Amino acid sequence: MATGSGAPVVSTRDDIERAHLVDPSDRTWSIARAEVPGDLSDVARRFWIPVWDVPDGEIALQRVLQYPVCLIVISSAYTRFYGVVSGLSQTALSGRGWAVGLMLQPAAGHLLTRAPVRRMTDRFVDLTTLDREVIDGVGLTAVVRELMSPDPGSEAAQARARAAVETQLRRLLPVDEEGLLVNAIIEDVETSPELLRVDELCARFDVSERTLQRLLHKRTGLGPKWLIRRRRLQEAADRLRDADAELAGIAADLGYADQSHFTRDFRKATGLTPGEFAARFR
Repeated sequence: MATGSGAPVVSTRDDIERAHLVDPSDRTWSIARAEVPGDLSDVARRFWIPVWDVPDGEIALQRVLQYPVCLIVISSAYTRFYGVVSGLSQTALSGRGWAVGLMLQPAAGHLLTRAPVRRMTDRFVDLTTLDREVIDGVGLTAVVRELMSPDPGSEAAQARARAAVETQLRRLLPVDEEGLLVNAIIEDVETSPELLRVDELCARFDVSERTLQRLLHKRTGLGPKWLIRRRRLQEAADRLRDADAELAGIAADLGYADQSHFTRDFRKATGLTPGEFAARFR
């Protein structure tokens, strides 16, 4: 692993774990993850299905540096369509519960809302309020709750719930050319640790910065500088889990001018200094 040499940063964990600022001492919940079928890869990334049992009077606070995608979450208490969270996403788990969550592709938010996704930044709406011709939120919620409620930890129940969601998603196919382009742009940002500047991203896709800004605000709700900064912070959270992590080396590899700038950026985004976050895993 690089430590200030300028070599590309190599991720040591899958991208969900990089984004989820999990407290390793928290044993009150478990999470199942599953990929979507290949024919849906242009509209969705993966499912996550948490099941929790938190002692009375306590909460399990989940913190996530969200990816630039919208989410669908169905639980026994609510059913929601989430826009991208520009800051730190926090969910307080209490009591017993479950949820079926779906991480969409960048293209999908606009397809579901039929409107610029910037209107959904840092907010959510009830899934049932979306156009029923696009997605039947009422029917889907009823089916998922019927399948999951008897035994949310059942792998068979989870598989049937995922299949119900997948059936609804196929209404969005095929994805439009603009949607495929924004998927490709964001995949490039997320998989290119050497990419540190917006003009470099524009050059890769032969578009002007203004065109890129318009496209990303329409399809994700946030701009290219945010994309690059968020990827750097997720990568930092990944590397800080390692016992031999060196803050100066991480800061240099991720393109920060100095360690203090990295520390300020990380603390602003997560509420923790890099040292405080790393201490959880020592």
